[in-house]
Amino acid sequence: MPLFELKSTVQAPVEKLFTWHTRPQAFERLTPPWEKIEVLEKDNGINDGSRVVLKMKQGPLSRRWVAVHSDYVEWKQFKDTQVEGPFVFWRHTHQFLPAADQTSQLTDRVEYEAPLGDLGHFVAGGYIADKLKRTFAFRHRRTQNDLKRIMAFAHKDPLRIVVSGASGMVGTALTQFLSGAGHEVQVLVRRHHTKENDIFWNPNGSEIDKGSLENVDVVIHLAGENIGAGRWSASRKRKIMESRMRGTKLLSETLASLKNPPKVFISSSAIGFYGNRGDEILTEESPAGEGFLTSVCKAWEDATEPAKNAGIRVVNIRTGIVLSAKGGALPKMVMPMLMGAGGVIGSGKQWMSWISLEDLVGIFQFAIYNDKLSGPVNATAPWSATNKAFTRILGYVLKRPTFAPLPGFVVKILFGEMGEALLLEGQQVKPEKLTQAGFEFLYPDLESALRWELGCFR
Repeated sequence: MPLFELKSTVQAPVEKLFTWHTRPQAFERLTPPWEKIEVLEKDNGINDGSRVVLKMKQGPLSRRWVAVHSDYVEWKQFKDTQVEGPFVFWRHTHQFLPAADQTSQLTDRVEYEAPLGDLGHFVAGGYIADKLKRTFAFRHRRTQNDLKRIMAFAHKDPLRIVVSGASGMVGTALTQFLSGAGHEVQVLVRRHHTKENDIFWNPNGSEIDKGSLENVDVVIHLAGENIGAGRWSASRKRKIMESRMRGTKLLSETLASLKNPPKVFISSSAIGFYGNRGDEILTEESPAGEGFLTSVCKAWEDATEPAKNAGIRVVNIRTGIVLSAKGGALPKMVMPMLMGAGGVIGSGKQWMSWISLEDLVGIFQFAIYNDKLSGPVNATAPWSATNKAFTRILGYVLKRPTFAPLPGFVVKILFGEMGEALLLEGQQVKPEKLTQAGFEFLYPDLESALRWELGCFR
């Protein structure tokens, strides 16, 4: 029977490492972003008898996978065994051992048997082994990354944190991370309480459960209409603007009126604030540009003034292009390239200021704890890339050609003003405040960020 095993050292005591694996969203945090896996059911915890039910999609096909936990020994190990799924046999043993200098050794051991016996192993053995290697390389690095960031603030007490836009790509990753760090995470939802940690709000109707926000430590505001979901008609532009102004204004004014307001209000913004600036190097001190996105970002940030005037530390995270295989811009670039139709967009000279989703999550955590951060903060990697350079590096990572350009006039015909602003214009933005405050980027260069987000490990 084939056996896969991977060991690595984690910079955290074994108790911290084991506890991290018991958190409510640990499995989701350990699922590679390129895998199409949906959690259908999940018991709380990893104690003996608890189980998880998954739907796993491979191309047009999907398969149900049911695993049951067993052999739980606190601080040492637990196992999960497939009781329904694609393998004849599957048992995954998670082991945790203390190591020197308050570090730990993490071991994942998988025993498995493919369907159809020897024939199955002959046909699919290489594919299975390769997938296991790739998946667990991701899992171990994600574990190391998260524990490293968690341990940096392990001396701080757990916080009560409220998040809007928690179901989006960024919100999902952030709430999973914060939950793994031991914080109490509550989410703002546009329906009355259906889960214990839900807090009702309706920005369009200026409604919010004000009492549930008393004594919250941190509020993180991510909600807003997707700017790239369609052409910018007059009604769509109005919807984009209002979704940001109304929600931010409602939250800001409500927090300002509380008897016990949060210490920190972190609100999303975007580098669209700077407009189309050619080769100009932009920092948080740079003035606003021109255009629709600039007006949206200015109104968005201005709407946080009531909280700031009430003495709450307000941080406006000006986010760049977020790189993730889960969604956003990257999958839209990857698909044509995998089909051999990738290439530069327009002139290829426009700057793309990007940030890996992994580092963006870290920036939000850093902003929570760093009292010196306030006002606009550029959430971009230290080094931007022109569209031409970005395309070349992405093609190199994917091992695909990049000779099929998308002319600028075609972008304008297909996407109108939205395509022109998002694809043909750009900004070279530097994260000056983060750099000066000592934030450590895990993926500061584009190649390493793309390899991580797409699972193209060397």
